[in-house]
Amino acid sequence: MTFSEITKEYFPLLAQYTPILARVHGTDHPELTEVCDIFQQMNEKVNKQPVDHTDLTTEFKQLRTITNHYTVPSDGCETYEATYTMLQEADQAYEKA
Repeated sequence: MTFSEITKEYFPLLAQYTPILARVHGTDHPELTEVCDIFQQMNEKVNKQPVDHTDLTTEFKQLRTITNHYTVPSDGCETYEATYTMLQEADQAYEKA
């Protein structure tokens, strides 16, 4: 999938999942609050300008760092896994664009 396709398919789901994960798992995994905040910044940028002109380099770098390259912890649920998978696929597609 291209980054543009990913933003159309994954970003609406990520907009739902990231705040839920932060609320449900944030006590044990405080980085999820940061993941949620960073994703919200990304989503705002993508919605304000054409996807192919959106610079998300800093945000993806931050996500890779705070998620340990999208590594789901052993107590992560299916939504946790799905969220990190979508973020990682978005990151990879962005790098190829």
